[in-house]
Amino acid sequence: MGWYVELVKAHPIWMAMVQFAILGTFGDIISKWIIKRKVFAPYKVPTLLLKMVEWAILAVGIKYAFVGIIGFVESLVQHNMLPELNRLTWAFSISVTLNLQFGVFLVLFHRVLDNLVAREKNWDNLDKALLSLLWFWIPAHTITFTLPGHFRIGLAAVWSVALGVILGFYNRKKIAKP
Repeated sequence: MGWYVELVKAHPIWMAMVQFAILGTFGDIISKWIIKRKVFAPYKVPTLLLKMVEWAILAVGIKYAFVGIIGFVESLVQHNMLPELNRLTWAFSISVTLNLQFGVFLVLFHRVLDNLVAREKNWDNLDKALLSLLWFWIPAHTITFTLPGHFRIGLAAVWSVALGVILGFYNRKKIAKP
């Protein structure tokens, strides 16, 4: 585990890109496997590589947002615009702020990139993607921000796999209805 921490500390942006390129893309693949109810190669190699680039681009914004939102919340506390926070309320405050400000942009930008990669205009269920900020990402990132800084991006990338699984099952059930 020490090597991981050292890499994350030495190369925070690159490591965010690598972790999301691998895990975010894996979440997309798992979601497709669940929806189609069989294991297959859901993406051709060029599309798979573009998905990895897409997730790497998103990771840069996520990494900067994580750092920036922490500073924002800490500044609010220093200026008495938020009360003193314990570890859990600090993590929750950061998660809420992150997801209600940056999260909306991220969902929209992610959909734009998805559409570019797929060469389509799919804006279906955007409302559900935005609602995931409330029911999934705020609780998930509350947990994320209770961890030391060098583990946060890695866990956020793991959460993207978990959401891929959840959405895969949700979309499978939806497709299965007559």
